[in-house]
Amino acid sequence: MKLSAYTLKNISAEGVIVPEKTLFDLPEKVLQFGTGMLLRGLPDFFIDKANRLGLFNGRVVVVKTTDRGNVSVFERQDGLYTLCVRGIDTGRKIEENIINSSISRVLGASTEWERILECAHNQHLQVIISNTTEVGIQLVQDDMRRHPPASFPGKLLAFLHERFRAFGGSDKSGMIILPTELIPDNGKKLESIVLELAHLNGLSEGFIEWLEHSNYFCNSLVDRIVTGMPGDASRREIEEQLGYTDELLTVCEDYRLWAIEGNEHVRKVLSFAAADEGVIIADNIELYRELKLRLLNGTHTLSCGVAFLAGIPTVREAMENGVMFRFIEGLMKEEIAPSLPGDAPSEQVQQFAARVLDRFRNPHIAHFWKNITLNYTAKMKTRCIPLLVNFYRRYPALPERFALGFAAYLAFMKPVKQEGNEFFGERDGKYYLLDDEYAGKFYKLWQSSTREQVVKAVLSDSELWGEDLAAMGGFESSVSEKLAVILSEGMTVALDRFVIPKSVVS
Repeated sequence: MKLSAYTLKNISAEGVIVPEKTLFDLPEKVLQFGTGMLLRGLPDFFIDKANRLGLFNGRVVVVKTTDRGNVSVFERQDGLYTLCVRGIDTGRKIEENIINSSISRVLGASTEWERILECAHNQHLQVIISNTTEVGIQLVQDDMRRHPPASFPGKLLAFLHERFRAFGGSDKSGMIILPTELIPDNGKKLESIVLELAHLNGLSEGFIEWLEHSNYFCNSLVDRIVTGMPGDASRREIEEQLGYTDELLTVCEDYRLWAIEGNEHVRKVLSFAAADEGVIIADNIELYRELKLRLLNGTHTLSCGVAFLAGIPTVREAMENGVMFRFIEGLMKEEIAPSLPGDAPSEQVQQFAARVLDRFRNPHIAHFWKNITLNYTAKMKTRCIPLLVNFYRRYPALPERFALGFAAYLAFMKPVKQEGNEFFGERDGKYYLLDDEYAGKFYKLWQSSTREQVVKAVLSDSELWGEDLAAMGGFESSVSEKLAVILSEGMTVALDRFVIPKSVVS
């Protein structure tokens, strides 16, 4: 039996939360740019929970922003998917299966743009959510009159302009806009890009005034490990337990956080926040952002190349590997934590770090390191380089684990094959896709340069990093030394040789 609205009546309520039929009649209140696992596992989770409790009473129209894949699986399942929550909370095993009914439909931007614009005429619509990765929120010269515009900010501008026209610029027609892309001040940055695009597209002063004063671009932070479809064996086991098959089966951890920067108006509109303590609406969310971005995501980014090239598939397996665990723990506690921007309370930092390590150990979550390498360069830039800069400002020492993580990034980003517009690296005789916007640039660099030249060229690219990393004392030579071992003897040897059990910061 396949999951769909029709088959819900045949699903036993034991072991799975099944939505009531009335939930399918709720109006569409949210426009969501992105179909990814994170959105299904966190914002859509909160909205679905609030709907079941009668607190939000609105569904989500999803916009598929890329041409990769298709939306047919959502159509076949009437937007339904099972969220399998797995974790341990204060020693208590968490195992919950929820059929999420928050998604009303999924529209492809490239083929259904007119239908997406029609949503702007819906008076019930109040909220826009996005997750287009760090690469998505960038200013590009875009024509909002294209069908569709090329960039996410261009698409958002076109939608908001249609909204303005549909309701005659009414103040009440403004939207709450919640980007979840993991970049600093994501809401404010998105707002500035959309405003600049409005000027570049020659839009009216009346629209620009409405855009600035009737809409709320909120800084937002999401934190939940969502691993998506489990492996074949685990999937069969779960589906046998559920009594049906699900092409969108999604596994996530129990921990969840969505911190949103907003005022009383934002709190009123985002009534789903009352459904779960994991939603926090506050005047300032900077501390939440820094702890999550650096301790969890920064550690992920600096560890993913190391673990992947060492042949360790998942985060949990890395935590069970003695030398890899020492690398991760030492990196987080002795190089990242001391380099956090601002003055985060030490006790809170240590508590958060301990919680992150516990989350990494979750036996129910298969979080693949290869998936974390998506947009590797952008993640390295936003999540990690500010930490490196702070480390050098504060300590007369060399961050050896950071250097190993960066060397692993360079080794991972060594394309050996090109097929069309795709580039592939090689590990143990097998090719892997480099899903990174700089893959072509790295391909040309590695083809024409020695190892030392690659290290020098990448580290000194201040246009990319915002800093000349080659000017940081000893960092270039340390990265080059470690990269030489990785390329000649393998990552396992490099780990054994360079992971230092003792702290480099006293």
